[in-house]
Amino acid sequence: MANRPTAPDAPRPDKAHGLVTALGIGQICSWGSLYYSFPLIAEAMGADLGWSKPDLYGAATLGLILAALSAYPVGLAVDRGHGRWVMGLSSLAAGGLLMLWSQVTSLVAFYVLVGAIGALQAATLYEPAFAVVARRVGPGHSRAGITALTLWGGFASTVFIPLVQWLLDEWGWRAALLTLAAVNVLVCSSAYLLFIQPARDAKPAGGSNAAQQREHNRQAVVVALHRPVFWTLLVSLTAYAALFSAFTFHMYPLLRERGLDTASVVQAIALIGPAQVAGRVMVSLFAAQAPMRAVGAVVVAIFPLAFAALAFLPADFLTVASACAVYGAANGIFTIVRGMVVPEMLSRHAYGAINGLLTVPMTLARAAAPVGAAALWAVDASYDTALIAIVAVAGVLAATFWLAAWMSRPRLHLIQAERDLLP
Repeated sequence: MANRPTAPDAPRPDKAHGLVTALGIGQICSWGSLYYSFPLIAEAMGADLGWSKPDLYGAATLGLILAALSAYPVGLAVDRGHGRWVMGLSSLAAGGLLMLWSQVTSLVAFYVLVGAIGALQAATLYEPAFAVVARRVGPGHSRAGITALTLWGGFASTVFIPLVQWLLDEWGWRAALLTLAAVNVLVCSSAYLLFIQPARDAKPAGGSNAAQQREHNRQAVVVALHRPVFWTLLVSLTAYAALFSAFTFHMYPLLRERGLDTASVVQAIALIGPAQVAGRVMVSLFAAQAPMRAVGAVVVAIFPLAFAALAFLPADFLTVASACAVYGAANGIFTIVRGMVVPEMLSRHAYGAINGLLTVPMTLARAAAPVGAAALWAVDASYDTALIAIVAVAGVLAATFWLAAWMSRPRLHLIQAERDLLP
């Protein structure tokens, strides 16, 4: 069967710089206001209202569960050309919910609002932004744009954690939430509504119309679900999400328990953000054309080594700081890998829908892992068991990704099978 022709009017990757810049600014603000701000706001709320940590973080868990349930329909909507409205209107809604949150006095209202904000994360963070870029330039040309988005997003915690802390110190948590609401309404929604322009998206190969493209995408999802590599990747990415979430929520008390003083722990953790950005820059400079399955196969080996160093080596500052920096670089690179596994290892059709399906168990794992780590800590009031469990999960991540990379290597017959199923 002859190869499908590439649409002559498909935009080149370098024609999406304005979109990627706008999405990047939006991602800094979306991640910073909807994700990284929560622990700081929750701490201030607990002190003010007398609510317990389980009460506060239960709302965050609910939000992540609702985000998981929203991931597939969001991806499907972006595939159908609705990314502008999905991301733009969701940012406006997030602004309204943050404004209402600033007035909350009831725990029930807090759960309703934070749960709804969690659901909107599925429509405003990396996954829909990746899908928008893939739709603009075509999934096969989306690597540079996705890499650039992760570089922008890497600065979200650096910008917003100090900003939110300053707002809390100067004005309190209610004013801080009103400021974050304004960021979503004025910055995020503007970036998404003004710069996501479906009319400029890459045209489907072969000149198929919208109805035919929807059918192509539906068939691509069916094909992906019948491939063992999809399920292997699903296990691998879910393991990644679990270890990332467990370590992110517990790294401060975990490292304190290992014997470091507060200043040393803060310094070690502060290395993670810059290391993430450095890892992404390294990929863009030295592995810009390398297959993502090859890049991922190398990077996943780093996770069990970094956590094993924390678990089994002496907990001096140099060891812990080195492990945090190495983990940060690996995490930064794997964010790019995660954005590219669909077009490079599964299908160049239905990016948003397939990526959304992979995101569902990942988000559920992000919700459950911190609770699981806390339960393991409670067994003997020590993080030793939890840390060993994280090492084991990192081993599952590495092993299953290697298997998926091996299964996706002979692409020719997979591409042919996909073309046979797609009209």
